[in-house]
Amino acid sequence: MNEAIDPTNNPNARIPRTPWRLFWDRLRRRRLALTGGIILVFLYAVTLLAGFVSPYHFEREDRERFFHPPIRPMFDGFRLVVPRFKPVEGQLAKYERVQGETRSLRFFVQGDKYKLAGLIPCQTHLLGTGDEQIPVYLLGTDQLGRDVFSRLLYGSQISLSIGLIGILLTFSMGMLVGGISGYFGGWADTIIMRLCELIMSVPGLYLILTLRSVFPAGMSSTHVYLLIIVILSFIGWASMARVIRGMTLSLRERQFVLAARVLGQTRLKIIARHILPNTFSYVIVAATLSVPYYILGEVILSYLAVGIQEPQASWGLMLKDAYVNRQNLTLYPWLLAPGAAIFITVLAFNFLGDGLRDAADTKST
Repeated sequence: MNEAIDPTNNPNARIPRTPWRLFWDRLRRRRLALTGGIILVFLYAVTLLAGFVSPYHFEREDRERFFHPPIRPMFDGFRLVVPRFKPVEGQLAKYERVQGETRSLRFFVQGDKYKLAGLIPCQTHLLGTGDEQIPVYLLGTDQLGRDVFSRLLYGSQISLSIGLIGILLTFSMGMLVGGISGYFGGWADTIIMRLCELIMSVPGLYLILTLRSVFPAGMSSTHVYLLIIVILSFIGWASMARVIRGMTLSLRERQFVLAARVLGQTRLKIIARHILPNTFSYVIVAATLSVPYYILGEVILSYLAVGIQEPQASWGLMLKDAYVNRQNLTLYPWLLAPGAAIFITVLAFNFLGDGLRDAADTKST
């Protein structure tokens, strides 16, 4: 009698791989996608610890050093030091180095108060000099003497989180409505799809401008932030619902759905446990590719002065301040640092999204 072949004892036998294992094997062969993912993990980690990483609070103003150029620490023997600069008399926004006056660049210094991860009160900063006369302006200062690097980090908390929260709301609503529309069909499908078409026919930018004008001009930045998320999510869920509806139409007659129906499971339970999970491969890819549009949407709204307002920091608001005077872009190019951050973030999301799309394709190698 022949014994069953044990693949664990056969070095030439191929061990079966799960769909997730196959997905990961295809993804890790795409270096650009992994690079984009690593960049995004780093950016969101820094965003979470923005108060700790930034040398100063985003509202701190240095009235003696407006439009100060970036200060780069230098080596003095085996230690990093920060040189001191003073304004040049008779010249606007011109500074000269004071010879012989430096301070050591220190780590874990006490400074402005902030809340770590938005919850824990703290005063410890990653780096600084501990001397207000010799500050650390890694990316220079703006027209009010505020540290651009610190505002860039604090601004990422709004510009990066708005995409994730917006996608969470948009895709959750789109998946639920699309699943119900495709599974139930009939009059429910007709009404839901006509509603989706109505929402998709409304120009998003004009809708935002109209709704924003209804609310009081003195709204806080927090309320404006939440308003932007709600409006962008309201605009975006309809297109997702149409795609999920089409996928549901092809899934509702599959054997596993029919088996669940025979076992007496409710329709909503079938949709939530059997149909929608089979759309996750598409949803994950679509979500990754859609996040940049939310980030750019916040940038555009802040640039049009209907988004985040002073003194709060966001990448779009910082770019708006840079473009107030076009001459500033030539004289003070460090004000374009938010533009570089937006470019890197959007590129990283696109790289990751393209890699996820290729990895989810079962025909890819």
